[in-house]
Amino acid sequence: MEIRLATTDELPDVGRLTVAAYASYLVDSDSGYIEHLRDATRRAAEAEVLVAVDDDGTVLGSVTSCPEGSPWRELATPGEGEFRMLAVDPAAQGRGVGQALVERVVAGFRADGSRGIVLCTMTSMTSAHRIYERVGFSRAPDLDWSPVPGVDLLAFRLDFAADPA
Repeated sequence: MEIRLATTDELPDVGRLTVAAYASYLVDSDSGYIEHLRDATRRAAEAEVLVAVDDDGTVLGSVTSCPEGSPWRELATPGEGEFRMLAVDPAAQGRGVGQALVERVVAGFRADGSRGIVLCTMTSMTSAHRIYERVGFSRAPDLDWSPVPGVDLLAFRLDFAADPA
């Protein structure tokens, strides 16, 4: 498995697999969030979309890394990294793809000199929570929030000062 920036040709696949990965978590499909998830082209223009690809080039998963200045940031303050929309194709789940993507994002922000990373996730995404905890993230309940009624997001934080490389 290789992890790298998505190519323009891969962005439609990224959009499709992101929608597929989130499908069971979406309460209201009319909210417009599905199109938000599908729009990997916009994410790539305004942030960094990383993909995990198989040896044959099949896109297995993706994550949107949000450096400072990206409009995709929701929680990060200056000096912190943030990522969003960790998604693994349902057919590839359970193979370590999600954890590999998270580890790549962590390595990137650490190398860039960030002091840590924050993220938010839906309360029901317990598999993702386990990945974040294995990588070293801790809950940050002071940053929990709700973008719309009925959608509660949990925050996680990884402080590099407390996390020796």
